[in-house]
Amino acid sequence: MKTLNKTILLLIIAVAMVGSFAGCKKEDLLNGGQPRINYIRITNPASSDSLLVGAAQGNLIAIVGENLGDAKSIWFNNQPATLNPTYITNTSILVNVPAPIPTVITNKLKIYFANGDSLLHNFQVQISKPSITSMTSEYVNTGDVATINGNFFYAPLTVKFTGGVSGEVVSVTDKILQVRVPTGAQPGPITITTNFGETKSDFWFRDDRNIFISSDPFEGWNTKSFVVTDPGPGDPPKINGNYIRVTRKLGDWPYTEVADGPASAMPIHSKRIPDAAILSPKDYNLKFEINTLKPYNANIIKINAGTNVQDNDNYQWKPPYDSKGQWQTVVIPYEEVIASYKVRPVVDPNGYWSMLLIHGPGALDADICFDNFRIVPKINK
Repeated sequence: MKTLNKTILLLIIAVAMVGSFAGCKKEDLLNGGQPRINYIRITNPASSDSLLVGAAQGNLIAIVGENLGDAKSIWFNNQPATLNPTYITNTSILVNVPAPIPTVITNKLKIYFANGDSLLHNFQVQISKPSITSMTSEYVNTGDVATINGNFFYAPLTVKFTGGVSGEVVSVTDKILQVRVPTGAQPGPITITTNFGETKSDFWFRDDRNIFISSDPFEGWNTKSFVVTDPGPGDPPKINGNYIRVTRKLGDWPYTEVADGPASAMPIHSKRIPDAAILSPKDYNLKFEINTLKPYNANIIKINAGTNVQDNDNYQWKPPYDSKGQWQTVVIPYEEVIASYKVRPVVDPNGYWSMLLIHGPGALDADICFDNFRIVPKINK
């Protein structure tokens, strides 16, 4: 008897649930069943009152309205969105704004329904202007191809160099842009312009500011033999005057002074580090160009950049690194460099100790070129 009663109770509950569901469906069909969008909002429940008139590519949005359950497709401008039936009800649709850029801009979304009807609504896809993060090498010769890294490189676009000249775009994807360096390009930021905005780089192309180790002219102690003044067969091309090349087989813990000296031995370069970098290193980067014709895969490259005395232990730029025979720019936050020194540097109007030392564990078959050691601002102000 108990089993029979239990079965009857379950049947009653099931019938009640079906009736309730059907009632909800009827209730949802408002306005004579005509689809309508009341508003669009973000999907975070804590911010459900944040209404939208536009959203960026890839963002998840909630379309809230009436009689939306039969939606079969949604287009933003001329790009289709991907719909998941699980996230479609009569009163709302959850959908991601398409990531591909539209080729026709209408600033509208359009919902198509199973019965052939459609619904148009004003909505702007907020397409990002270019973002420029770095160049593979900040020094590239005229006529050669420079690689710019970033995002939102949407064709058609232009790349303008300081000096007012534009480069020929060789290839472009969303995140990598290659451009041929034009005659007349000068040291300074580059500017990239698309249909969706314009951005100026924080870094400088051919950045000639605050260079404290260079070979133009050579300064320092007993390392002039490393300087390449007239490249021959097998030498990399010059990118900014003379450069340093180390070609030696180095064993464990060599003491190879590549470039070094106190302020008195480097009277020009030692005074080029700005006071602001010593006082606020978090606002600056240490940068240099490197070209490894053989991999840097052992030993340690140690750098003094703005120290008041010689420090043979830090900063340590450790392997591995391999530029595969191409010039590349290395970027190190200057606060990491300063934090590595035993004694924090202080401002010295007479200049600073500078050093590039190879000294560490592991045998290294070295063939490495260096140029343009500099301390430069992270952001252009």
